[in-house]
Amino acid sequence: MTTSAAVAPIPILTSIAGLAAGRDVWLTDVWGVIHNGVAPFAHACEAATRYRLTGGLVILLSNAPRPAEAVAAQLDRIGVPRFAWDAILTSGDAARTLVGAFAGKRVFHLGPERDLTLYDGLDVTLSEPAEADAISCTGLFDDEIETPDDYAALLADLAARKLPMICANPDLTVERGSKIVFCSGALAADYEAKGGSVAYAGKPYLPVYDMAFAMIETLKGKPVPKERILCIGDGIRTDIKGAAAAGLDSVFIASGVHAPGGLTSETLTTLFPTADMRPIAAMPGLEW
Repeated sequence: MTTSAAVAPIPILTSIAGLAAGRDVWLTDVWGVIHNGVAPFAHACEAATRYRLTGGLVILLSNAPRPAEAVAAQLDRIGVPRFAWDAILTSGDAARTLVGAFAGKRVFHLGPERDLTLYDGLDVTLSEPAEADAISCTGLFDDEIETPDDYAALLADLAARKLPMICANPDLTVERGSKIVFCSGALAADYEAKGGSVAYAGKPYLPVYDMAFAMIETLKGKPVPKERILCIGDGIRTDIKGAAAAGLDSVFIASGVHAPGGLTSETLTTLFPTADMRPIAAMPGLEW
């Protein structure tokens, strides 16, 4: 195994402008990079806007368990400017394909009501757990006060019945304002630990990147080589791992999830000890 001593230090940048040259597309995470769930990051929105003004294409690649239209509406509500992005692709979009495979069946929606747009137009019937043929997990019912421990008995019962689960957001946690809250990935991990079977939509799984490549080709009118695409994100097991699996370069944005004490060379060495899954640079926040 490659040790940390065998790999070069990851550069810490204060500006992404130098990396923008020679890149046609940014695949940018949303929550943790563009906003914190409460308000936009002004410098990140400015950076995305300035990149677009150079001719770059900005696709927001989000693990939100809702379709792109719902995410766009959320961005509007919290004040992310429309001119900071070109298109949105979500794990919710990918999850709709997985849920659609249960056409004519009963699906238990495990998650908050705000995610119900995931099922619009799909031929499934939302049901209570006892009548369900499958589970679609978009998160906790109330992530402000609940943790995965509150779902232990329910998940154990569902796993004993061998119901398949679709996880519409592989993130374990996310930073909302100054608070860390749990996501559906945490429930899915517990479900697997109890013997349940889970199909994941979104990053770091390759199908959502294939969807992104198809979107890029449509928007640009031609395929774009992978070396001209840059991924930007704050999630190590989602954004950075997914980029590596897809053969794409990435930039790590420090956040309270992985770098609560701030971004340092020592932190990066701890977070990325081997050469197989490393960003080409790291930043305290996305900035031009």
